[in-house]
Amino acid sequence: MHEVDSEHSKAELLFPCPLCSLVCSSPVILQEHVELHLQGHLSDQGERRFECPMCSTVCSDSFSLQEHVELHLNQSSDPDPDLKLALQLQQKEELRRQQEEVQQEEEEFKKLQRQFGLAGEGGYRRQTERSMEKAVAQGLLTPADFHWKRAEMMESLASGVDDGATRSQDKVVPCIPRIQSMIEEAWKEGLDPQGASHFNQRLQGTRAWIGATEIYVLLTSLGISSRIIDFHKPTGTADTHPLLFDWVKQYFCQTSRSSRLPNKIIQTGLPPLYLQHQGHSRSVVGFEQKKNGSFCLLLLDPGSSMSDIRKLLSRDTWTTAVRLIRKFPRNLKHRQYQLVSVQGVLSAEDKQIKILSSSTLRAERIP
Repeated sequence: MHEVDSEHSKAELLFPCPLCSLVCSSPVILQEHVELHLQGHLSDQGERRFECPMCSTVCSDSFSLQEHVELHLNQSSDPDPDLKLALQLQQKEELRRQQEEVQQEEEEFKKLQRQFGLAGEGGYRRQTERSMEKAVAQGLLTPADFHWKRAEMMESLASGVDDGATRSQDKVVPCIPRIQSMIEEAWKEGLDPQGASHFNQRLQGTRAWIGATEIYVLLTSLGISSRIIDFHKPTGTADTHPLLFDWVKQYFCQTSRSSRLPNKIIQTGLPPLYLQHQGHSRSVVGFEQKKNGSFCLLLLDPGSSMSDIRKLLSRDTWTTAVRLIRKFPRNLKHRQYQLVSVQGVLSAEDKQIKILSSSTLRAERIP
């Protein structure tokens, strides 16, 4: 009796094709098989007919016919329990995999936000507070001065008046919040829409990096012509960038007839170069060529202490202080560097051309 029931149970798990003598082991295989029949189902006149092979119903198209046949199959038999369990496990595994992918993408996105200063960890105000707190801890600032400077900063931010706290004593140089505001205004003019979208049209109050592209946008908005040169990979031994040094040499030698620097200091009217690498930017204010032919850049770092800057400005100490700003090829070993060079003043027409062309803003790549 048990063996008869077992054979009867196995017979119930077979799914015969309604169009031919083939017997399938599962409804999924049967469905795929019937679809092959449907693809080749033609009328006597050679025209496609969407007629159900199980009840002779004619459908309007192949999609409607497929849904109709699936209703027949679902009503005629119950799915194999083992197949149903396998499908459920497969769906669970697919869902787990999708959740892991989403989680991994979120973690990568947060990592990029932290890397580029877009993680909402505090902008100029919080950075300034931390700097002053550090100064108090080191005994460089009294608690009373801390509270006074903090109140002054909050008043300046609330009023929008540039207090000059983050700029040098050259009165025409704006502070960091003002530079952020000016870049946002440049985006509104239509400059670099892709970059603006990357920052969600907002820089003020964030710790987002101001890189070579944003400097180019700012200069263009001010009517100043500039270029971005991208040294996107090392071109020398030990991950150095000799082509970058060659380019800077040619820049500072452009007013000289000789490709070799003269054996004395030459002061030019050429603007400094903006040098950007991951996480930091500096100004190239000069170039040196040693007697043995080796080169070095003279880099001013905004992170330098005021005491080091004063040594450079003093005739008594500048000869020793200049060693702090000399950078040889072995000192510049980041993977990528970008330079921004100023070329001149833009006419109103040229500025509009620059704005239109910035929709696909690309740097000049070397090599």
